[in-house]
Amino acid sequence: MASATSFFDFTVKDKKGTEKSLADYKGKVVLAVNTASKCGFTPQYAGLEKLYKDIIAKHPDDFVILGFPCNQFGGQEPGTDDDIQSFCQVNYGVTFPIFGKTDVNGDKAEPVFEWMKGEKPGLLGLKRVKWNFEKFLIGKDGKVKERWASTTKPETLEKPILEELGKAAAKI
Repeated sequence: MASATSFFDFTVKDKKGTEKSLADYKGKVVLAVNTASKCGFTPQYAGLEKLYKDIIAKHPDDFVILGFPCNQFGGQEPGTDDDIQSFCQVNYGVTFPIFGKTDVNGDKAEPVFEWMKGEKPGLLGLKRVKWNFEKFLIGKDGKVKERWASTTKPETLEKPILEELGKAAAKI
């Protein structure tokens, strides 16, 4: 999708394998995260859920977290899409959308991840996702605003997300 200029130009597979347009989230600030159920960073689901609930309490129509399960790092997401949904809900009470299993690197990488990595390369210009729980902040304009490594805890992201929400509100 070389012609894509926005996060919202892409479609991905939802938890049932059905095409889902990211345009459905147009007008929101989005935190896109590649996730895994059996990773040392998996407890970040709790932090992501708290962050999500805290922000939507104040900005119910302006923010969403989107989880993209990925099995490319140490085979740490081996389950089916149904297993993943169940795991997230039972263990972490996740209420934000979790999509179908996604490749974020390599020949079969989801085009939206190829685009995000190109828009905001990692350390030393690296255009690959290094590990589970990398995070991309997308503005209401569909552009990648920030990218954080797996080690960045979700609770540290509230300020930059609220700043992005404030920028968006100031333009209205």
